[in-house]
Amino acid sequence: MTSSLSHMKFTFIGAGSMAEAIIRGLITKGGVHGENIFVINRSNRARLEELRERYGIRSSVNELEKDDAIRTGHIVVLAFKPKDALEGLSKIKHLIRPEQLLVSVIAGLTIDTMQTLLGAADYSIVRTMPNTSSTIGLGVTGMSFSPNVTPAGRQLAVQMFESAGIVSTVEEPLLDTITGVSGSGPAYIYYMMEAMIQGGVQGGLEPEEARRLVVQTVLGAASMVQATGENPADLRRKVTSPNGTTQAALETLDRHGFPEAVAKAVLRAAERAGELGAAISASVTSQTK
Repeated sequence: MTSSLSHMKFTFIGAGSMAEAIIRGLITKGGVHGENIFVINRSNRARLEELRERYGIRSSVNELEKDDAIRTGHIVVLAFKPKDALEGLSKIKHLIRPEQLLVSVIAGLTIDTMQTLLGAADYSIVRTMPNTSSTIGLGVTGMSFSPNVTPAGRQLAVQMFESAGIVSTVEEPLLDTITGVSGSGPAYIYYMMEAMIQGGVQGGLEPEEARRLVVQTVLGAASMVQATGENPADLRRKVTSPNGTTQAALETLDRHGFPEAVAKAVLRAAERAGELGAAISASVTSQTK
């Protein structure tokens, strides 16, 4: 298998927002032509037409053509919903070949469960956990590999998702932790932004002006960490003058347990990811007996 994305044929099973984010990255940053991407969707023809017009991808409602696209794709991206996993994988398993690279963006579905559904353990499976910021090219994707994935296959998978942000390759159990940090992470930041806007409004600012200031503040703070390479703790200390306004604010956050609450939120999200994955696995096991 060549390690160049531009030489690959991609088949996407599912046409949701995450599939589109990957497609956009492949075309705009990965050097992949739209004609090398085939997208399959269960019933929404309008969505397929939208993707064709936007990216020049290929699609079809003909079952034979769809089966051929799955059979002949170098990389098959499994992008359907977790509730459709049993039906979806069972339906295509006779079309999948061991030499293909299977890339899953199905939340909670473990590599072992996918191998069970496919009926064999010799498939090359890449399990990923992207977050919603991938839709604007600033995503974080956690990634794990089944033993059969070759070094070239790993490189291809990393390149795919680097076109939509950054990638962290980890052992599969740590994907739950990445879910807690980055998968759910944007919501923590949005929640804090909501509270900052509310504080600005309570202090007399117009809502739209408070929103504008908060968005730029968060964007600037993240950019400072990235641009300087410094630890957030060091940057925090630099802007915290003794007995100043920032110190007063941080002491208030500390009194209300802010650091502990955020850390506990990350760990609880990771724990919940494991619970959901176990439930999906148990459901699949019971249905395949």
